[in-house]
Amino acid sequence: MAFEISAAAIDPERLKRGLAAASAGACVCFEGWVRDHNDGEPVTALEYETHPELARKEAEKVLAEAVERFAVVHVECVHRVGLLAIGDCAVFVGVSAAHRGAAFDACRYVIDEIKHRLPIWKKEHYASGASGWVNCATPAAGTAGS
Repeated sequence: MAFEISAAAIDPERLKRGLAAASAGACVCFEGWVRDHNDGEPVTALEYETHPELARKEAEKVLAEAVERFAVVHVECVHRVGLLAIGDCAVFVGVSAAHRGAAFDACRYVIDEIKHRLPIWKKEHYASGASGWVNCATPAAGTAGS
C-alpha cells in the first residue's frame, strides 16, 4: 500500500511492476491524463497544488479502506503536483488482487475517493490566456453557511 505526491513525471510501467505478486491473479490500473479541453474550452496545461501532509494522511485512509473492502493484494497511487502539459499523467492508481472483480472495484473506489477527499486543487490554463481553478467553489460537506 503506497501513496505518493510527485513533482516528477509518473512512470506507470514502473509502478505496475510493483503490483506483481504470486497471490495476484488480476491487475487493474488507471491513468488520468491532461487533456486539451474542458467544458468546451481549449486547455493548454494544468497546474496542481496540494497540502502534502493532509493529502498523504487522507490517501492512506483511502488505500487502507480499499484493502479492507476489496481484499486486494497491493494498491498504489501517485498524484502529480506542479505544471503539467497536455498528455502528461496526472494521477496513477494500480491495484492487484486475487480476482478481477475486486481489482476493478478497488481501483474505481480509490480514484473516486482520491478525487473527492484529498486536498489537491487543479488550475486549468486556457488557450485564451485565462486560467481558473476547477471545482474549488463548492464548500466541503457540512461547511455551507458556516
